[in-house]
Amino acid sequence: MTDQPSTDKHLVIRGLRVAPAANPDREILQGIDLTVGEGEVHAIMGPNGSGKTTLAYALMGHPAYLVKAGEVLWQGRDILALSPDKRSRLGLFLAFQYPTAIPGLSVASFIRSALNAKLQGIDKNPDIDPTDAVKGGVSMRDFRNKMREKMAMLRMDESFASRYVNEGFSGGEKKRLEMLQMAVLEPHMAILDETDSGLDIDALRIVAEGVNAMLNPNLGVLLITHYQRLLNYIQPDLVHVLAQGRIVKSGGKDLALRLEDEGYGPILREAGLSPDLPDEALLVPKGPELEHEPVEAAR
Repeated sequence: MTDQPSTDKHLVIRGLRVAPAANPDREILQGIDLTVGEGEVHAIMGPNGSGKTTLAYALMGHPAYLVKAGEVLWQGRDILALSPDKRSRLGLFLAFQYPTAIPGLSVASFIRSALNAKLQGIDKNPDIDPTDAVKGGVSMRDFRNKMREKMAMLRMDESFASRYVNEGFSGGEKKRLEMLQMAVLEPHMAILDETDSGLDIDALRIVAEGVNAMLNPNLGVLLITHYQRLLNYIQPDLVHVLAQGRIVKSGGKDLALRLEDEGYGPILREAGLSPDLPDEALLVPKGPELEHEPVEAAR
């Protein structure tokens, strides 16, 4: 009998089929099977419109997507039955491709509220209430120390904490704020959706260094990207090619290098699919993924 992965240390995706809630007959994901363990980095690569962002949002419970079939097991639970905030309290984290600006809310206040909410646990410990000055969870002193520690690790100026969330931020600053949230919240499974999107090479390197600084045996990472260049900085344990709603090939770093050299066309043809992109598509940036309008989900 084959040993099954423990669902408290592995994110186990079985037969996941997902469609837009507005068009439930159009399945974007057509049966995803994937297992990511704590301490592992898995890269999901694929052409535009293949379903990469849909997978990220479905895992976190975005209401714009309808799960038609399958299960997602984590921490001993099928998280598809849980709200997005409960998934986050279980240690899942999503870094957005298109982070939203929140005028009037400081970075420090935003992250402290998120940290306190996580500390409440999935069953919401009544002794912790991030909206109550008396039962506010982590003390302000401890929070400031933690923020300083994580900002130093990410080489961020402390003045960043007093700015409003993503208001007036450059693309690189938005992605670094996502990494700061991840560093403070210390999830056990992080889904990074196109973290390299819109970044120049210097910003990409800084963000990648931040991710690498957080890698540890208790953190699993599902790294969603269109280009191999991010994998020059973050070493994946496995690379998966997602095309036309399903994983068509898996391999090591050599698979990502092959994609960089050949594009997606040859691999799609090997999988019996008709590629609708030229083989050199991967070599020429085409802009952000356009499978749907950018929308945000609660963490």
